[in-house]
Amino acid sequence: MENLIIVGTGCAGLTAAIYASRANLSPLVLQGKLPGGQLTTTTLVENFPGFPEGVDGPDLIMRMQQQAEKFGARFQYGFVEEYEHLGTHSRLKIDGEWVETRALIVASGASPRYLGIDREHELIGHGVTSCATCDGAFYRNVPVCVVGGGDSACEEATFLTRFASTVYLIHRRDTLRASKIMADRALANPKVKPVWNSAITEYITDESGEVTSVKLKDLVTGEISDLEVKCVFVAIGHEPNTAAFRGKLDTDENGYLIQVEGTRTNLPGVFAAGDVADHVYRQAITAAGQGCAAAIDAERWLATLE
Repeated sequence: MENLIIVGTGCAGLTAAIYASRANLSPLVLQGKLPGGQLTTTTLVENFPGFPEGVDGPDLIMRMQQQAEKFGARFQYGFVEEYEHLGTHSRLKIDGEWVETRALIVASGASPRYLGIDREHELIGHGVTSCATCDGAFYRNVPVCVVGGGDSACEEATFLTRFASTVYLIHRRDTLRASKIMADRALANPKVKPVWNSAITEYITDESGEVTSVKLKDLVTGEISDLEVKCVFVAIGHEPNTAAFRGKLDTDENGYLIQVEGTRTNLPGVFAAGDVADHVYRQAITAAGQGCAAAIDAERWLATLE
């Protein structure tokens, strides 16, 4: 039986692995469908402390994994298919095989929803993104667009007015579904230009593969037009990676794990960290902080069993 299994290798999972391995817990860390998490799709991270010149996202993840391995963390490629709590410990079905563990940290993150347009995923980091806080500063004095109609889209659009020359807010309907205060704040900003009843159908790129414009379809008239933008910020929500744990661990109405007393979940010995439980901040540094807290919580809980 394992002492500790950590599910996920984003900033939360890797920080948990560093702390847990330094506590001699020899954690088993599971790398799922996207090893390294969302940070591996970011070309340059400028807001992670300690890197004044910025750091390449995949490079930061690689360094964190090497640091965890240095202290004894073990890494395994595997996807959690099922989960059961057995009262005194947990077990997970990993690629068809059951593995038992005394403590568990779920740091499996959340996946941003995208539009499903051709070439979209290859353009992430090249003019397509889901995080204005992460990437907004790269697009100073150029036009950009935000896709969505909820609070997140309005918040992203308002934030981007600090950098972009114009922020087009593209929505499939003729009114926003955001709360009135968020919608009013966004639409009152002179840099925000709403584009109603419209959907992006195609990304247009230059010879270097960077987005230069998008094709828009008017959903009322069917008319196709071009809109010059240097980046598309997709703000249509995230999907927490909690499928294997639903019905076992408490979640909110959107599927995010609920934390109590720090990083604890509703089941003893099971902890949650990072974007799998955080739908508010969703930053690398906040995920890392929660990973640290979860490892300490797990270490202290294991100590009570001895």
